[in-house]
Amino acid sequence: MHGIETVAPADPHTGAASQEGVPAILPSMPVMPSPAAWPVFLTGLTLSLSLIIAIGAQNTFVLRQGLRREHVGAVVAVCALLDLTLMALGVGGLAAALGQHPRALQALGLAGAAALAWYALLALRRALAPGALRADTQGAAMPLKTVLLQTLAISLLNPHVYLDTVVLVGAVGARQPEALRGLFLAGAGLGSALWFTALGFGARLLTPWFARPAAWRALDAVVALTMGTLAFGLARRSLPLF
Repeated sequence: MHGIETVAPADPHTGAASQEGVPAILPSMPVMPSPAAWPVFLTGLTLSLSLIIAIGAQNTFVLRQGLRREHVGAVVAVCALLDLTLMALGVGGLAAALGQHPRALQALGLAGAAALAWYALLALRRALAPGALRADTQGAAMPLKTVLLQTLAISLLNPHVYLDTVVLVGAVGARQPEALRGLFLAGAGLGSALWFTALGFGARLLTPWFARPAAWRALDAVVALTMGTLAFGLARRSLPLF
């Protein structure tokens, strides 16, 4: 196709480029990742889950649709695809913009570590004073178009979604080895898809659990620990003196 530049995909073990070119649109994904590559996948998975598990408008809406059994598959798919798209833009965009500026990439990594540390403190604060996630299931049935428009509005009109997906996930992803960024993105996308699927299709089973503050105390404590660990790891990779 005209206007699409091709690059040679990097070998996941050696980093060397192969002879056959492929479109340079998304971060490259190793076909057969080595065991050493799985920590990158797990970093994406745990980061995504840590950011998405919270009491908020989007999660409440997905839970409500699950309880009403109303267009659940469409809502889950839209939320997961939006997350994946924004995260891909963050990882690919920031890596491309800052790839030739190692100091800027280092500064971005430190900023991401600081943001993760702050999120860890917020999660710890929530654990000390937990709330509950409850969804109002009242109201008449809505057509698919209305539900999809509400899903898009709740997801895209929230400024925090861009901070979490484009900036924060992008900052962590841009610090991964170039050949493994696709694997990081796969883990992050899987985390989002798993969460929304469980929340939407398992709503009737999860609602009693989510209504218990003690459950959120334990969940937020795990989130705080995970984010703190990720913040330390990102800061360590961004500071050569460590």
